[in-house]
Amino acid sequence: MSLYRLARPLLFSLDEENAHQLALYAAGVAGLFSAPVPRSPVRAMGIEFPNPIGLAAGLDKDAAHIDALAALGFGFVEVGTVTPRPQPGNPRPRLFRDPEERALINRMGFNNDGADAVAERIAAFDSVPLFVNIGKNKDTPLDAAPDDYAACATKLGPHANAIVINVSSPNTPSLRELQRPEALERILDAVRHERVFVKIAPDIDDAMLAEICDVCVKRASGMICTNTTITDAGGLSGAPLMAKSTEILGKVRVHVGRGYPLIGVGGIFTADDVRAKMAAGADLVQLYTGFIYEGPRLPSRLARELASLSPRA
Repeated sequence: MSLYRLARPLLFSLDEENAHQLALYAAGVAGLFSAPVPRSPVRAMGIEFPNPIGLAAGLDKDAAHIDALAALGFGFVEVGTVTPRPQPGNPRPRLFRDPEERALINRMGFNNDGADAVAERIAAFDSVPLFVNIGKNKDTPLDAAPDDYAACATKLGPHANAIVINVSSPNTPSLRELQRPEALERILDAVRHERVFVKIAPDIDDAMLAEICDVCVKRASGMICTNTTITDAGGLSGAPLMAKSTEILGKVRVHVGRGYPLIGVGGIFTADDVRAKMAAGADLVQLYTGFIYEGPRLPSRLARELASLSPRA
C-alpha cells in the first residue's frame, strides 16, 4: 500500500480546502523522491510534451507549486484560473468530496492571487510546457469580459506555452454565457498569444457545440473538453464526469476533423481512461480529481503504463 493510501484517511478527515493545501505541500516532498518517468513524447502545436498526461487547472490556481507538481511526472501543467485582479472567490465551504462516487463538487469562484502575482511566479518555470487558464473578475460586466481576458493574456502570455480561455466554469455568475459564439469571438479577437485554447462545458446541446467548434477552428489553436458539469451544489468533477466529457470530446473531434488539437479531461483515474479519451479524439489529456483520490504517484504511473504499451517504448 502506498504512503498516500495510508495518509488519505487523515487528509479526508480535514476540511476539503485545508486538505487540498496540505496535499500540495506533500506533493512537493513526494517530488523530491519521485522515480524517473520514461518518456513517451507527444508533439502538438510545435511543442514536444514529455508524455501526454497533464495537470488540469484548479489544483494549483496560483502557480505556487508548479516545480513540485512537474517533478511528479506530468507532461505539462496548467495553472489557474487567473483573473486580472486578485479575488477571494465564493464563501467557504466551497469544495466537497463524494468518496463513494470518486468525485468532487466545487463552487470556488476563481479565487486567486491575480495576474501580476502569478506572472512573477511562472516567469522562470521551464521544466515542462506550461498552460495558464484565465478568466474574468466576478465584478466585471459580461460586455467588458474581453478586456479582462486580454489583460491576463498580456501579463501571463510571455511566460506560458499556451493560454486557456475559461468561459465554462459554473461558479462565476453568467460566465457560461461567454461560450455563445458572438461573445467567444470577441474574447478570442482580444487575446493575443501564439497558442490559445478554449475550455468548454460538458452541458452543451449539439447545436451550440457545433457553433462553438466553428468559432474555435477559425480563431483558437485548440479546445479542452471539458470543464465540470453542473450540479445543484456547484461543478461536479471526477469519475461521474468521464462518460459525459468523453462523449462531448468525441462530438468535437467529429466536428473539427483530424489534426485540430484537442485535450481530453474529466474522470481520468486509469490508463484505460486515458486510452478512452484518446480513442475519442484527444491528443493530450489532463487530470485533477483522480490526483486527489489516487495521490501524487498517479501521473508517473499513467505515463509508465502508456509508455510500456507504446511502440517507442
